[in-house]
Amino acid sequence: MIKKTIYILLGITALLIIAFLLQPLKKGLGSDRITRYRLDTNWPSLPSSVKLGNPTGIALDTNKNVVVLHRADRKWPLFGPMPQDLIKQKTVLFINKDNGKLLHSWGDQLFIMPHGLTVDRENNLWITDLGLHQVFKFSHEGRLLLQLGEAGVAGNDSAHFNMPTGVAVADDGSFYVSDGYGNSRILRFTADGKYLSQWGTKGNQPGEFNIPHGITINNKGWVYVADRENNRIQVFNAVGTFIKQLSGNWGAVNSVDWDPTGLQMFASDDVAFLKMKHRGSDILVFDTDGKLQTRIGRSGFYKGPVTWYHDLATDSEGNIYVGDILGNTIQKFKKLTK
Repeated sequence: MIKKTIYILLGITALLIIAFLLQPLKKGLGSDRITRYRLDTNWPSLPSSVKLGNPTGIALDTNKNVVVLHRADRKWPLFGPMPQDLIKQKTVLFINKDNGKLLHSWGDQLFIMPHGLTVDRENNLWITDLGLHQVFKFSHEGRLLLQLGEAGVAGNDSAHFNMPTGVAVADDGSFYVSDGYGNSRILRFTADGKYLSQWGTKGNQPGEFNIPHGITINNKGWVYVADRENNRIQVFNAVGTFIKQLSGNWGAVNSVDWDPTGLQMFASDDVAFLKMKHRGSDILVFDTDGKLQTRIGRSGFYKGPVTWYHDLATDSEGNIYVGDILGNTIQKFKKLTK
């Protein structure tokens, strides 16, 4: 009798799983049904010698080139500890945003598991490394300018991180670190790296996080955090006071970024079954009030392969650049004027 009941329960569970996997994903654009984007299938145009790994970070530099942080042949360990050796290939790529050609690259023998990328107003690159538990600031040419955290040592005090995910730099040079996979907090530092304050803990209430995965600042100085596993974006003032949260009919929020004009905010999400079977990503486009305008991807008008959009950036023309870590591709969506 017990065995029969177990078989029945297993059968019901299997049917539920199949039904979930076969059901259509929820569709729907936002209120903006005018703005359209087209995937540029000819971009990028990288040399065959470049083996693109997981493109976890993407940004625009002050030269209006696309900067990509990728992991080359490094794989995320499904089981067991992080690797200990540094990636041998160049992990930072500079790509012409128009023709997609590689301009130059660096970043070999620097990182174990690179994750977040930010370019500040002075064209410096900020990079986080999950394996090293560190935050780095480099010049545009790759010279190390600042290093925070202790290499290979995780912690939750003001001098250590536990798998930090991203950096956002304010106008005055002070910066914020989302920390991250091991911790659930945001840390604030002076421009020269002195600790100022922090906020956040594990949870789903306002001011709490379940993997703060992406971070950016708007022109008011408000801090926007992609609270990934809580499927939301949280908004704080400069010192960490909670202002509001944005949530809706979307999946886990991987990234959040403002366009150069400050008139639109972009985010990417991911829908997965049991955190294993990825069913696709959307690019979410918001207005300044946080209202969803347009979405592109699995539920929009782009009919492409299943993707996992990890990070994104936009240029002054409204084009969107995204890193897909499922297919290890970089995609450019051109904003259409007609």
